[in-house]
Amino acid sequence: MKWVQELLKGERLALARVISKLENRDPDVPLLVRSLYPHTGKAQVWGITGPPGAGKSTLVNGLLSQLRAQGKKVAVMAIDPSSPFSGGAILGDRIRMQVHASDRGVFIRSLGTRGKQGGLSLSSKEVVLALDAAGFDVILVETAGVGQTELDILRLAQTVVVVLVPESGDSIQVMKAGLMEIADIFVVNKCDRPQADQLVRELIALAGFVPHDESSWIVPVIQAQGIRNLGVVELEKVIAEHQDFLFQSGKKAQKDLEFLKNEVIDILNERLKKSVFLAFDTSSGQDLLSQLVQRSIDPYQVADLISYS
Repeated sequence: MKWVQELLKGERLALARVISKLENRDPDVPLLVRSLYPHTGKAQVWGITGPPGAGKSTLVNGLLSQLRAQGKKVAVMAIDPSSPFSGGAILGDRIRMQVHASDRGVFIRSLGTRGKQGGLSLSSKEVVLALDAAGFDVILVETAGVGQTELDILRLAQTVVVVLVPESGDSIQVMKAGLMEIADIFVVNKCDRPQADQLVRELIALAGFVPHDESSWIVPVIQAQGIRNLGVVELEKVIAEHQDFLFQSGKKAQKDLEFLKNEVIDILNERLKKSVFLAFDTSSGQDLLSQLVQRSIDPYQVADLISYS
């Protein structure tokens, strides 16, 4: 396809157009992914997640500067809450990263969640594929910051950084949020605030409770002040160590397989949902809905009839 060919040549307008088509679920999406897919599999994907107000965007901006200083091409995919009216992203993290706006080695795009739970949008996996094909070395994915529903980042990113602040709550709340299960690295941001040291100690203790052996990755806890760019160098170094660990242990291949398996599942779910809506638009579908309202048939029977038709 024309847009994909130009994307592969480094044309930013083409990349932006392809991402828009993916996000808007254009009819060309299957063909776009088919054209992009052979050129993927090289980029590192880092996920930055955590509760609202933790300072994720500030840390992403710091990591971006650090990576660019090393000569790496970096893409930022910021998942923002959607406008209930337009479906578009309403926070616009690009505004916070204007210092990089003219840098040809940087691409920043905000995507709306569009009602998708889990902190990621439906098109997130495919946008990552597009950015990978475009030749970026590192793709930073910042989630919407919706608290306890950000577990989808585990399926998308190879390294997951969970950003917390002293006000994030005690260790029990951390465990409830499922963050111990998804974190590869903890960052206690705004560490100059009261109770920061206590949160660090609790996180270190919790990481020690997770079953592990000599070959396991022990989740580190880093203290940072993103607004002053403190701790960013250490964070980038630890992420690099985790990427090396994934490669040496063979876990990167497992993560890549899980990523692709979930992409196929998402495609099938999307197609099934679309086919069900179309089925209800037919005369027989309307008849089934009428029977359902009249209580002459139950929802499971309707599901069986649609799935077997």
